[in-house]
Amino acid sequence: MTNLADPRAFLRSLYDAAVQRALPAHNTAAHLPTPPAISGPQRGRTLVLGAGKAGGAMAAAVDALWPADAPLSGLVVTRYEHVPPAYKARPGRIEVVEARHPVPDEAGRRAAQRIAELARGLTAHDLVLCLVSGGGSALLSLPAPGLTLEDKQAINQALLKSGAAIDEMNCVRKHLSAIKGGRLAAMCAPARVVTLLISDVPGDAPEVIASGPTVADGTTCADAVAICRRYGIELPPAARAGLESGAFETPKPGDAIFSGHEVHMIATPQQSLEAAAAVARAAGLSAHILSDEMEGESREVGKVHAALARAVARRDAPFARPCVILSGGETTVTVKSKGASGPGAGLPPGRGGRATEFLLGCAIALQGEPGVHVLAADTDGIDGIEDNAGAIVTPSTLARAQAMGMKAAEYLDRNDAYNFFRPLGDLVTPGPTFTNVNDFRALLIL
Repeated sequence: MTNLADPRAFLRSLYDAAVQRALPAHNTAAHLPTPPAISGPQRGRTLVLGAGKAGGAMAAAVDALWPADAPLSGLVVTRYEHVPPAYKARPGRIEVVEARHPVPDEAGRRAAQRIAELARGLTAHDLVLCLVSGGGSALLSLPAPGLTLEDKQAINQALLKSGAAIDEMNCVRKHLSAIKGGRLAAMCAPARVVTLLISDVPGDAPEVIASGPTVADGTTCADAVAICRRYGIELPPAARAGLESGAFETPKPGDAIFSGHEVHMIATPQQSLEAAAAVARAAGLSAHILSDEMEGESREVGKVHAALARAVARRDAPFARPCVILSGGETTVTVKSKGASGPGAGLPPGRGGRATEFLLGCAIALQGEPGVHVLAADTDGIDGIEDNAGAIVTPSTLARAQAMGMKAAEYLDRNDAYNFFRPLGDLVTPGPTFTNVNDFRALLIL
């Protein structure tokens, strides 16, 4: 049995193992295709296009692994401050630009426009290597005809605050895009397209990751309209007209434009959870992975995890102590707005992302349960738009907060989990990790 005198450090080691497992440098080589011929009638070139929070690290990995004598060029867009320092200091053959996430900006629109232009004029001898990871939907923002960037920004903001699941948000996003939902693959025709994916979505569905720019889309314009109606998302006239008429429909499974294309999943949430479980077992603990597909309202998922931890702590059921319980997936936060009814009414929204809201809901439900320590953090190193990846809950969390005059329920009511954990010194702040396999949660029960 390992020394668990420092539960915080132990939980952080599990998170670090999960992140390391998902780094592009460790996962890319086995999935790279053979380069096109560099001479003769079959001569072709390799064009790298891509988007996502891991885009910079994926580009750096491909550049390092690709043969020096094989033509290689391209453009990848990633989030601000998400280019690995070494590649930023000494750029390689693939250009990496930065843009805003989760709400798109003009830099992302320009990058998407340039990517669309680079995809034109390819031949059947050319290879397009698409590097796609979570966050690419916002970063690759090229509005559908008749829409403006401002339209996309407003719809994206509303979706993020609505509590919609990631597949629902991306259904709407891809139908209002000129480049997502398989449209980038269509632009690249007749070139061969090989897509390398890092999954950040429950179920690892390629068509959901970054809104599937290079894969067929099984959803419809009617689905997008229904989602907007379900969550009260206001659509500008051009968007509503394009969806209701079907003019914004995406390429579907079976379309000839996807013939001969390849899709490779190079890193997934499940793989990262298994890496963390291996660290726990090496330390002499039993480790249990609940699921890599957890969805739902963050605070409510936090309560469910707390109930399981209490059962283990009090009755050694369904798992025996000491143990680690792991889960992943993508929860949602429905942000309360001014004027809303119920708890928190009239208060401006606070600060915090999915991981910290999960933890605050979990902490309140645990009520200081002895022996239970919890870490939740986003594997990209950023929880929402804050500077932390997540935070840690300990048996003393609520007592320490109360001693500082903080009432946990009030912070939860106004979605202000960041400002609850910050004065406690319990935020986890690794900075950008240059990968993204979504939420990571670990419960240590001693």
